[in-house]
Amino acid sequence: MKRVTVFCGSSSGTENIYQEQASLLGQTLAKHDIELIYGGANVGLMGAVADGVLNNGGKVIGVLPNFLKSKEIAHEHLTELILVDTMHQRKTKMNDLSDGVIAMPGGFGTLEEFFEMLTWAQLGLHKKPIAILNIDGFYDSLNVLVQTMVDKGFLKEVNQKMLLVSDNIDELLEKMKNYVAPSVGKWINKETL
Repeated sequence: MKRVTVFCGSSSGTENIYQEQASLLGQTLAKHDIELIYGGANVGLMGAVADGVLNNGGKVIGVLPNFLKSKEIAHEHLTELILVDTMHQRKTKMNDLSDGVIAMPGGFGTLEEFFEMLTWAQLGLHKKPIAILNIDGFYDSLNVLVQTMVDKGFLKEVNQKMLLVSDNIDELLEKMKNYVAPSVGKWINKETL
């Protein structure tokens, strides 16, 4: 893995551990010579993970829609800032540039971006590892929901296993490096209808 996309909140959340772990993730990526691809902002967890990489000699590529740059949230010290017109172009560009995805705590936007990448993997559009850094149990209830999807027949277990989860950065990166995507067959055929 040479480049990893990180999706996370543009706010810092209510607990200091979120900001601390975002900074530590950035430091760890720089230490492993992994470039950061992210949303380009200088605020919240987004700014913390970018600064963690930059302050440790790493490279950061931000992908930011023009309408957000005008709100003066663009990080001024990135290795590269790519401006796009739409949120969809942003996700597409981030996918094109990266070898894997990590979600940290965030809100609707974080989940939307993360689940689109996960869905693309499920459909076989890419074979990249998709991971959650589950800081302080933030995503525990999501993991329960995913298990419910399997139990109720809405998600195959093989696709559930595509989701890599850990609360430890080094362990998560190791899981990502060792990830092998499942072979994707037809989701629905005439026999299952």
